[in-house]
Amino acid sequence: MSEAQSSPQTIGLTGSIGMGKSTVAAMFEECGVPIFDADAEVRAMQGPGGPLIPIIEQAFPGSTGPKGVDRDALGAQVFADPDARAKLEAIVHPAVADKRAEFIEANTNQPLILFDIPLLFEGGGHAMVDHIVVVSAPEDMQRERVLARPGMSEQKFQHILQIQVPDVEKRARADHVIYTGVSLEETKASVKALVAELLEGPTEEN
Repeated sequence: MSEAQSSPQTIGLTGSIGMGKSTVAAMFEECGVPIFDADAEVRAMQGPGGPLIPIIEQAFPGSTGPKGVDRDALGAQVFADPDARAKLEAIVHPAVADKRAEFIEANTNQPLILFDIPLLFEGGGHAMVDHIVVVSAPEDMQRERVLARPGMSEQKFQHILQIQVPDVEKRARADHVIYTGVSLEETKASVKALVAELLEGPTEEN
C-alpha cells in the first residue's frame, strides 16, 4: 500500500444466519484488523441505561424494562410486521451510523478496517465498502447450527431466511468468500491469506 493513501480500505463482512460470521470476524481481529460490530453496538445501545431505551419504549410500549430491551417483547411486536420493523430500523440505523462514524474517525491511520454487518446487502451497506466478504457454509450445517441456538425454532429460522438475501446470491455478489464448512484451521488460513492480499494491494500490469 502506498504512503499516499489517506484512509483505510474498508471490508464489509456479512453472511446469512448460522454461517459462522462472528467466528470469522474474530479471526480478522486476530490478524490486527479493527472490527466494527454492528450487532454489538445495537446491544449496547439497547442494554441497561442505553440511549435508545426511552425512544424504543415510546414507539413500542412494554418492550423495555430494567435490563433494557426485552427482546421477546419487542420481537412479538415487530417479528411479522414489516411496518413495525421499518419503524424500529428508523430508530436504530441512524444511531448505528453515528457509532460507525466514530469508529472510522478513531481508525483513520489503519490500513484495513472491517464492518461486521449481518444485513449488509439488505441495508445497502455494500455500496459503502471497498471489499465485500461473505461467510458461507453448507445448508445442512447452517440449519444444524441455527436450530441448536436457545429459543430458536423452525418458524423463526424460516422467517429470518425470508428477510435475508439468499446465501447463493450473497456469494455471487461477493468480492471474496470465506468458507466455514471446513476446519477452523483452514478457515483461519483463508482469512490470513485474504488479509495479506488486501494489505499488499492490487498489482499493476504493464
